[in-house]
Amino acid sequence: MKKVLLLVLCFSFIIAAVNAKPMQPDFVKKPVEAPSQGKMITPGRYVPAYGFTKTPTVLLQSYYDYMIGSYNSIPLRNIPDAEGGYFLTYHGRRTADDESTRRTFFAHLSASGDILNQNEISLVTNHEGYPSIGVDPVSGKPMYAWHANHDLDTEDPAYDALLEVEFVSDAFMFNTSGLFNEIIAVADNPWDITVDGVTTDDNEFIWPTIQIGPSPTAGMRRAYVGARNSVTHHSSANPSENLLLAYADFNADMLEEGIPLVWSYTTIPELDEWNHGVGDFRRPNCSLTLDELGNVYYAGYHVANGADDTDLFEPNFDVFVCPNYGAGTWTRVSTAGKVDAWDPLFPDGTNAFNSETGLFWDVINSSHLNAVVSSDGKIIVPILYGLQAGGNTYYPAYQTVKSTVYDIATQEFTLTEIYPQKNPDDTFNSFFMPWDTEAPWGEAEWVQDDAGAYYPDSETIYPFPHWDRELNGGSMEFHCGSIKVSEPNADGLMVAVWQDSYRAQLYNMYQDSYPELAPFVNTPEVYIALSNDNGMSWSEPVILNNVETTEFADLKPMWVYPADKVITTGVNELGYLVGKIGFMFFDDFTWGAQAIAPPAHQINDGGSVMFMEMLFAFGPGSSNEEATIPQVTRMLNQNYPNPFNPETNISFDMPANGKAKLDIFNVKGQLVKSLFDGVAPFGRTTLAWNSTDNGGKAVTSGIYFYRLTTNNGSETRKMMLMK
Repeated sequence: MKKVLLLVLCFSFIIAAVNAKPMQPDFVKKPVEAPSQGKMITPGRYVPAYGFTKTPTVLLQSYYDYMIGSYNSIPLRNIPDAEGGYFLTYHGRRTADDESTRRTFFAHLSASGDILNQNEISLVTNHEGYPSIGVDPVSGKPMYAWHANHDLDTEDPAYDALLEVEFVSDAFMFNTSGLFNEIIAVADNPWDITVDGVTTDDNEFIWPTIQIGPSPTAGMRRAYVGARNSVTHHSSANPSENLLLAYADFNADMLEEGIPLVWSYTTIPELDEWNHGVGDFRRPNCSLTLDELGNVYYAGYHVANGADDTDLFEPNFDVFVCPNYGAGTWTRVSTAGKVDAWDPLFPDGTNAFNSETGLFWDVINSSHLNAVVSSDGKIIVPILYGLQAGGNTYYPAYQTVKSTVYDIATQEFTLTEIYPQKNPDDTFNSFFMPWDTEAPWGEAEWVQDDAGAYYPDSETIYPFPHWDRELNGGSMEFHCGSIKVSEPNADGLMVAVWQDSYRAQLYNMYQDSYPELAPFVNTPEVYIALSNDNGMSWSEPVILNNVETTEFADLKPMWVYPADKVITTGVNELGYLVGKIGFMFFDDFTWGAQAIAPPAHQINDGGSVMFMEMLFAFGPGSSNEEATIPQVTRMLNQNYPNPFNPETNISFDMPANGKAKLDIFNVKGQLVKSLFDGVAPFGRTTLAWNSTDNGGKAVTSGIYFYRLTTNNGSETRKMMLMK
């Protein structure tokens, strides 16, 4: 009986794992311990002022707690019409019941971030996941793609478990969403791929990304859906996800009338060869993006290993280019991402790492990225870098966040530092070195323990949403590593978003040495860096967490996605552009992914899909000036409507988070109503007054004054109540 039960449990586990279809790690790099753990980085540059225009708000309680949106695209998009607002998509489960099905949802939010519509997209209960969204820039109509078993391939039982990429458009008329057209299988697996005259017929293209761009046909736009192969034919059996690209033209009338789109298909021959190769192994980690000239790009990097699993040090940053709106011939432009590092030398003449093969920085654990194109013709891809050595080893204690910038016109790559960044006075190092953060440059900082041993006095980060790299069978960094960037807007404003759990790691692993970090024991943190120059330079990150951020109290944010673009809202008193952007994330009730095998914990208590919107001052990207904003000349705005009866709105603009008090007085100078007394966020705060006093009694008609008091002084305006 026990054997039968064990077999049933194992079978259920296998079925669950197959249905989940997470990407698989290849376990090429082996983590090794560094000579020292390091310490937190002290901010030394401009930290942007920020505020919340929509505090974190629950969209849906869900019992699927892993990677709630697309792996390699932005599932949250601005609506480009007069109404504004957001469309977003995610996958989730409504109940914790083992029989509950993971579904794909859509949500339509107003410009103020309130839910206008939200539900499953499909009316058929089907196991669905990893959705992506595109929005027509002309009509504002959304399109969605995800993977699911669209049809049981009963002509061959061997293919019954194969998934397809499903696609649907929304007619979206009169600001009414959810007017879905017919759901189709845009990638109807299995798919035939031919390499060197040999055809394989079991290819399964899933994990979609959807993008919308211009069309060669006047009055039309072109939708592109890229999907990646979950089946590998490489002799090593390691995953190597080649791309299938579907594209079709449309206009608003076709979507409103439900006219089926006509799809064409292409693959990247070089990636097909990688998937079907023998000997040397290559695995692409790229994302689909477009420009306004009809070029399609698949940009990112690849892992390369020889037949004996040793590193192939070859150009590994890639941009695959297809001209003519996806109908042209694919070519690849590449450069090497490897950056040499030096082994710290201590006063006793010993080296910290004693690496015989040398140290270097290179991309690692960055499979969950996206790519964007700026208006000045550059492709930007965010990257996680790790310190590495020979023998396929890397040091998890030393990691950084960077980006590659590819100039389309010159075909040149630039590697930029997002965080941490080297000191601008450092002329010795090309990039940030954790053990060389202060002058004299080129000499390692070190500490000595009680026994006289020397260690690097390093500053470092841990850019992952969980502190424990042993989770999920030792593959947490692969499964959970994720960094996304928004597309630069017309003013060059954009954000980079990732997560860090270094303080939680320090306490959980070395709590006797870091008792002051006890509040961070259960705290994933959100990092948001800003750029005002199309991703060429970046600010010190804004850090949000449930210890220091009031709006994040009791939240454990995971899987954070920014909206596709920052919306510029104005200029502050320092001349900095101010912009707002929405974010989607998952509030994980028990920290760690339970949905993937092996689970981080056994009880599926789920969490909540969340939305928030923030306002930022996009100050200098690389500056040593203080992160404070001087007094402004005017903060208090005129009430509206004025005159009013019986309610009016009063707003004020804060140049930074700070104390604020808003009071209403009568013509005798007597206090009538205290509307606000507390800490106001950066940006605009709007309050309503309903013509009542502090006791709740209605006041009479007449002139009233309202006064704002802050650390910058006080301002007073008058208003008229007419009954």
